[in-house]
Amino acid sequence: MPTTATTGQPPVTTLTPQEREMLHAVGRGLRDAEIAAALALPEDAVAGRLARVLGKLGLRDRAAAIVHAFDCGLVAPSHGPGTQAAGPVPQPVRRTREPHWRISVLGPLQAWRDGRPVDLGHLRQQAVLATLVLSPDRTVSRQKLLDAVWGLEPPMTNVVPVYIYRLRGILRSRDGADAVIRSDRCGYRLAPGAVEVDVACMEELVTAAGRAERAGELAEAVRLCAQALDLFRGEPLSGLPGPFTELERLRLTERRIALVQRKLDWQLRLGRHAEVVAELWALAAAQPLNEAIAAMLMRALYHGSRQADALAVFDRTRRRLADELGVPPGQMLRQTHQMILRGHDAGLGLARTRP
Repeated sequence: MPTTATTGQPPVTTLTPQEREMLHAVGRGLRDAEIAAALALPEDAVAGRLARVLGKLGLRDRAAAIVHAFDCGLVAPSHGPGTQAAGPVPQPVRRTREPHWRISVLGPLQAWRDGRPVDLGHLRQQAVLATLVLSPDRTVSRQKLLDAVWGLEPPMTNVVPVYIYRLRGILRSRDGADAVIRSDRCGYRLAPGAVEVDVACMEELVTAAGRAERAGELAEAVRLCAQALDLFRGEPLSGLPGPFTELERLRLTERRIALVQRKLDWQLRLGRHAEVVAELWALAAAQPLNEAIAAMLMRALYHGSRQADALAVFDRTRRRLADELGVPPGQMLRQTHQMILRGHDAGLGLARTRP
């Protein structure tokens, strides 16, 4: 789901009480019929009143209004309708009814309409859709789609319009109008707000986790980061062909590893050493040359009264770095090693490894 930054927008104090009620209802994710019932309005009057609110606040669409309602504290996440913000960390905006299309790329490409999976066709056609999904708010030309999906071996005929036609037939809107994929003389794009994409939801959660960390709420940051990681369902874009999806697959895989490191670092700073050891062992096995992961594993083992195992991790990592890269351990890993040798608990507790 796209979000729109609201920094610099006029405050909600510029709204009348009725308009504030409208923004509050929109921020809670209510549909027009529900808003009309809650505010005792004719349903056909809701769109006009919402348009006036958007105009006063300088917002472009309903999604931006939802974000603005959370950012200004008019709607408090997880505290029920009608409450004010109860903490410094707003949750990401999650709509449960709109849009009715969901697409996932954090695993094999999948799409659901109103919660029911749909068949997206063969792999090249799916790769075309993946390119549009991962190019949000941008128009992608036919030539760029050809380059993204076929690379240096383009098809004999221009099949892109055929695939777009088929995808439009699959991704129909509720009213049957062709609203999910739009086209113009420059190319194709997904209609804004028509599809909820798991990558966008993940980034919302990560942003909220960062806000939680800055507010000193590390436990909340861990919870939100874990939710973001739960959206991964395996290798991103698994099996899809083309240079674009190959690069995106690598980027999203690296993104996941960085998020795992970030979450584990927060857990260590909370003193949850025992609960992260198993996950750190698995991550260190998958990333044997990653010194930040090795240092976190050493800290967790040391605080679990496993000093010998922590020193063994250092020796193994040092040998791998020398054998495969021809380099010695970096400063962070050496410092962690020295602190363990000296029993420097305070230094180990305060060390902050960043992915």
